[in-house]
Amino acid sequence: MESKRQQKFAGVIQEDLAAIFQREGMNYLPNTLVTITKVRVTPDLAIARIFLSFFNGTDNAHALSTIKLHASEIRYKLGARIKDQVRVIPQLEFFVDDTSEYVERMDKIFDKISKEERQPDTTEES
Repeated sequence: MESKRQQKFAGVIQEDLAAIFQREGMNYLPNTLVTITKVRVTPDLAIARIFLSFFNGTDNAHALSTIKLHASEIRYKLGARIKDQVRVIPQLEFFVDDTSEYVERMDKIFDKISKEERQPDTTEES
């Protein structure tokens, strides 16, 4: 479970990275909207795991690899924004957040189940 300190720091990182991607995301991935869905920070605040969602993008793996190629540049820009709030700028690790895809897949399964004919109970009353 994350401490209040970790949660607060993760919130700061998420907010500032969102601003960076909003302003300069087109430089990395043209015609793709990058959303930061979640940020998790290690207890020592040295590593930040950033979960990204891509909209309008066709290949999430390619988009993620592009972001990873620019990770040091993104970290530098983040450092310029939060340098007065922290001692050490955390290393950034990027991951694809596939929660929306999972939810979509589960919705389809539930829809399919609800459309199937219900079979009558085989238990008989005595």
